[in-house]
Amino acid sequence: MLLCRDFKFDAAHNLIHYHGKCERLHGHTYHLRVTLEGAPDAEGMICDFAELKKIVGELVLSKLDHSYINDILPQPTAEYISMWIFRALDGALVRENCRLSEVCLWETEGSFVVCRREDVKDA
Repeated sequence: MLLCRDFKFDAAHNLIHYHGKCERLHGHTYHLRVTLEGAPDAEGMICDFAELKKIVGELVLSKLDHSYINDILPQPTAEYISMWIFRALDGALVRENCRLSEVCLWETEGSFVVCRREDVKDA
């Protein structure tokens, strides 16, 4: 089964290795979906939604929300941000019955990237 929880955060960035309007400083309201894959445990849950919210809040949102992402990643494309998020969450979301499956990150309402384990070399 897949268990998903959605989050939002606001952040600014600029793409310094890109030639176009996104090389200038600008911001987004990002939409993040964290997906776990697994089976229900003895309590009937893959993961408690409240626990997932706490982990994502501590490891991701506390660092990215209202930040200048270039201070964290030198070329903060949606692709690289999603990989950073996957790596940040992966170890904290390992359970007997589940693990992190994918991270989806929307930069705009219609544009998003999906990052899976195979996309992150050291995960």
